[in-house]
Amino acid sequence: MLDVASRPVVQPRTQRTRSTRILQLGLASGDLVVIVVATVLAVVGRSRLTIFRATDDVTEVAQSVGVWIVLAWMVVNLAVGTYQRSHLGVGTTEYAKVLAAAGMTAGLIGIISYLTKFNLSRGFFVLLFVVGVPLLLLWRWTARRLVHRLHLRGHLLTKVLIAGSAHHVDEVAAVLDRESWLGYRIVGALLPPTQALGVTPRGVPVLGLSTDTALATLDHEADLVVFTEGAFQSSTDFRRIAWDLEGHHVQMAVVPSLSDISSGRIMMRPIGGLPLVHVEQPQSLGASRGLKRTFDVVGAGVSLLLCSPIMLAVAVAIKLQDGGPVLFRQTRVGRDGELFECLKFRSMVVDAEARLSAVTHLKHDPEHVLFKAQTDPRVTPVGRFIRRFSIDELPQLANVIAGEMSLVGPRPALPAEVRRYSPDVQRRLHVRPGMTGLWQVSGRSDLPWEDTVRLDLYYVDNWSLVQDLSIVIKTIRAVLSSRGAY
Repeated sequence: MLDVASRPVVQPRTQRTRSTRILQLGLASGDLVVIVVATVLAVVGRSRLTIFRATDDVTEVAQSVGVWIVLAWMVVNLAVGTYQRSHLGVGTTEYAKVLAAAGMTAGLIGIISYLTKFNLSRGFFVLLFVVGVPLLLLWRWTARRLVHRLHLRGHLLTKVLIAGSAHHVDEVAAVLDRESWLGYRIVGALLPPTQALGVTPRGVPVLGLSTDTALATLDHEADLVVFTEGAFQSSTDFRRIAWDLEGHHVQMAVVPSLSDISSGRIMMRPIGGLPLVHVEQPQSLGASRGLKRTFDVVGAGVSLLLCSPIMLAVAVAIKLQDGGPVLFRQTRVGRDGELFECLKFRSMVVDAEARLSAVTHLKHDPEHVLFKAQTDPRVTPVGRFIRRFSIDELPQLANVIAGEMSLVGPRPALPAEVRRYSPDVQRRLHVRPGMTGLWQVSGRSDLPWEDTVRLDLYYVDNWSLVQDLSIVIKTIRAVLSSRGAY
């Protein structure tokens, strides 16, 4: 156990701690501005909107309690934990806490108004939260995007030590490196005494032994210690490490031997001091039932109606270009291995399939199962444009309505590709293929095959309607950015 008394006291407010405090203060300041604006708009709206009955004292009443309402909302935000460091920048917890704070504030105002018989305008009350809550969520989303950009530019980073066996350290390091927008900078690794290495196979420098975790953490001024399998031999060892780090402003995280499982499938239930992690079964069956099908039919029908002018213009352009067919039909593999004709606007020359062997050397990733080339000479000028914005895939809306595809799902694979699938990858076929999916919104053709498979399997196992809606929204941004589209 670390002799804390023999070590100099680490200053609690390092540069990174001050940066975190500045971030929290910035969020709180933004919340304050948004709530004040919402209060003012609620007063103006109550006075000006004709749906409310005219009254002369709304402004005076609002002015008398407005400051207290703003103060109460900010205090509840603080009490609920909307500014906690662990909830900022990633996940839905931050947004959930903002909503919870708004609900508690509304309830608090309602209860106090009732008990004191205060004549608070109901129109003002409703407008305050109808306007304020969306503005707060929009502000938090904007702030999150800004923080992510700062992370990518090397600012507001969290120094991370990873303790555990070399293999598990590399697994965690791969995730943190891939998701660089999270702002984690890996300082090094701490391995068990049985592994005498200078660096891990992935190249993470080894800074010491996992048995000296507390000492190494303070020596290297780490902000976060991530414990993976092999980091400690017993729960007593971990408890002692936690004791040694107490008061030193260091966060601790334990990585269970689980991966690619969404938070919605995980529930922590402590029993007698033993933290049991309950994991729901995979959700691939849910992705094939009525709710998702209804979402597909309604979404595809509306999209087809809205996009019909664009589709007509593209069809005319393709026909005028070379007189060839407008649509390209290709056999793809659907759910449970069923074959279907996948429709696309033709973006290549008429004899593209016959010329495939002549361009295979242009494949951008030889290890990738899919054939994609950034400079494929078979693509026509019109094809280049419609591929850039994924307009070539709009005819697949007909496949969705026919039940052969879904709006969201794994990429529809070619039969030749499926024949090369390993048993694990075959699980992609448990759901209908999609016009868009996690793979498409995470880099499209720029992703290596391993990440493509990982994202598709994650989608199959962790399906939810909320996730589908999120992917559809992200697809719009991915299409407009054109990253990985060729």
